[in-house]
Amino acid sequence: MESTPVTPSRRSKRFQPLVTPVKIDAFVDKTLIWTDPPCYIRPTVYEDYQVLQEDEGWQPGPGIQTAFRKSFKRTKNIAPASRKGLSARRSAVETETFEVGDTVLVKTQSTKHPSVGVIASMWEFQGKEDREGGNSQMMIRIHWFQHPSELPRVRAKREHFENEVYFTLASQAILPPSCILSHCTISGVPQTTPTARKRSNWVSATAEENEIFYCRLAIESRSNIYYDFHWEAHKQQALGSSNEDLANGTCWHVAVETTPLRRRTKKPKKLQDIAEESGDDAVRDRDYENDEPPSEPDDHLIPSVVDDASDSETALSGPIDDVPKTPSRKRKRALSTPKSTPSKKRAPKLAAPTPHSKAALRKRSRKAPAVRVPPPNLTQEHYNQLQNLPPDPWLRAMHVLHVAARPDVLPCREEEYSRVLRTVEELLEEGSGGCVYISGVPGTGKTATVHAIVRELKRMAENNETNPFTYVEINGLRIPEPSAAYNLLWETVSGHDVASDGHLKTSAKEALKQLTKHFSAGARAGPAGHACVVLMDELDQLVTAKQDVVYNFFNWPTIAGSKLVVIAVANTMDLPERVMTGRVRSRLGMIRTNFQPYTTQQLEKIVHARLKEAKEGLEEPPDVINTDGVKFAAMKVSSISGDARRVLDICRRAVELVHPKRRAARTEDVKEVIKVLQNSPTAAYLRDCSLHERIMLASLLRCIKREGIEEIKWGEIENQHVVYVEALTSEGDPSRKPTPVELGLVLDSLVASRAMIIEDGVNAVRKPPRERRVILNLEQTEVERVLSEVGGRLWATALGVGA
Repeated sequence: MESTPVTPSRRSKRFQPLVTPVKIDAFVDKTLIWTDPPCYIRPTVYEDYQVLQEDEGWQPGPGIQTAFRKSFKRTKNIAPASRKGLSARRSAVETETFEVGDTVLVKTQSTKHPSVGVIASMWEFQGKEDREGGNSQMMIRIHWFQHPSELPRVRAKREHFENEVYFTLASQAILPPSCILSHCTISGVPQTTPTARKRSNWVSATAEENEIFYCRLAIESRSNIYYDFHWEAHKQQALGSSNEDLANGTCWHVAVETTPLRRRTKKPKKLQDIAEESGDDAVRDRDYENDEPPSEPDDHLIPSVVDDASDSETALSGPIDDVPKTPSRKRKRALSTPKSTPSKKRAPKLAAPTPHSKAALRKRSRKAPAVRVPPPNLTQEHYNQLQNLPPDPWLRAMHVLHVAARPDVLPCREEEYSRVLRTVEELLEEGSGGCVYISGVPGTGKTATVHAIVRELKRMAENNETNPFTYVEINGLRIPEPSAAYNLLWETVSGHDVASDGHLKTSAKEALKQLTKHFSAGARAGPAGHACVVLMDELDQLVTAKQDVVYNFFNWPTIAGSKLVVIAVANTMDLPERVMTGRVRSRLGMIRTNFQPYTTQQLEKIVHARLKEAKEGLEEPPDVINTDGVKFAAMKVSSISGDARRVLDICRRAVELVHPKRRAARTEDVKEVIKVLQNSPTAAYLRDCSLHERIMLASLLRCIKREGIEEIKWGEIENQHVVYVEALTSEGDPSRKPTPVELGLVLDSLVASRAMIIEDGVNAVRKPPRERRVILNLEQTEVERVLSEVGGRLWATALGVGA
């Protein structure tokens, strides 16, 4: 009988540990034999062979059935104690028997230690070829436990015992029997004292059998919510289920309370028994708030979804005369007369959240404000230094106006802050991956805003107000090469502790291989998988010729179940359209936020906010800079670049200039500072450059903005130089186009003065001259400013200054 083709449904495998990838041959193991006849046989469904279909496109043949078993036996060779001869080595064979309900250690990929799980079900495929003597695939379903070291690092911390594990609510994986290492024991009695932070208390990859673990709680990994749990009772209940439930593995799932935590009864208060029941609820709520576990006599008070539904229906549809019938009487009558529903299976007792988790659920149920102010970071070094400074208004003002000082509040970026925070928070709540592209010219607060967002997300996760995650920052200017970003991400994903063990000694190629396996695991997920937030700052520096680094980082979040959130920060708004290929742009998505240059009013607000911070704690401090001076500096900077760092530097130098005089800086002082900055050595050199040297520098700047990278081929600069000869020359300038030889002489002059650097070395000499790369060795904003002042409005328009 041919099965009707159906659309496969991908079951979510989020927040589970990654198991070593396997092939179809791994499911065929000649060292394994079944020890019992099939206990349940049914036609094969997609969930039975989903792993094989995703890996190799395997499809079941006609007449294939799924036969479920309850135990299998495995033989393995053991190294002999003596080496007297070949016969002794052959006789060293050990036999292990694994049954449904056994707790085992499982080999995993992303962690150094094996994971813990329970065998939920096991099966094979039976068909015509099996009856003829062929080997069939053997599948094992594992329901996971989770160790605290496999949880996200940014979460609400709680004390735990050594080798304590948590039973996951519904995290399962289908594996070959070869992934099972050995048996282990789950106990309900702790063996040691609790420890708050011990990541190394875990069995090694070569763990012996009968390792003892302690389990007292169940966990929902994605939201970091814990539930009271009794392992032995749950195991007995699951093993007592029907063969169909055992085959599907659903009997191992933990049912939890879905009733709202704050329930308000709408029944009349004149009923004495209802008032008494409300009093009991209040007592139980106070017990949760005081972190006292519920006592055993109150277990029958745990609400059930079925009971709540039946009660509500009775209350709505029952006659008015039935109002005096209290809920407690209904429950007693239902317990005393079970024969009224003999065919209905008794619903399992629902797991109740722990006191801390119940408080966390209440926090998350509250509606959050539309815009949250970035929280102050009181641990920053500049904040501590400000508290230790003498009560000198000028010294304190120079400290807060320094470019390296990060303020507690980011003025004029509330809208961007709220938009990006809401986007990342929604991705974490959904448990899905995504990309957020943030662009803007330098000095517009991109990195500072993202740091404030991450700081707020960490605070929320540590207070159990949002889902936990792991965070890593990759700065393109702080790594030796773009491919080194793979190593940083793999260290975070694999749970490696850099503080105690140092950086991993793996190549970028090996890290890329492991990351690809990690995010492409699909159904082979296990307890160590969790959400990860990656900040890719200075994305322009990570763009290579092949664009493989940015492609991989933007492609991994699109894979189902990757749980990777990438926040990319670049200095160019249209970098994807101008530089990246179509395959990279398609992965980037449409979540983009552009930071516009600051206006005059915004720059004034930023400076005054920092000056206000410097006056805190002082009694009637004098003004260190006049309002007109701040406004003049803001107008001057906003007309050129809108860079907040520039206006802060100008105001700080103006305050430093008037500090010995103990007076406020005026507009004349600000003008003097601006004049000194404009007469820097770089500005003096650029003003002395010849016409074609300035045109070549402008051509290089144009190519950098067009390509989005700093390394430009010499051939592209030549072409742009010829175009600018016609566009940037005036009536008195020579308009003849220079030859390639003459352009080479101009390049040699700029290289000799170290204004530009050309690619050098053995490999560079072998390249054609037009393929050699050139980079700018001066500050880009300073070159743009001076060239615009020297060349006039025509040059400013061509360079995009003041636009």
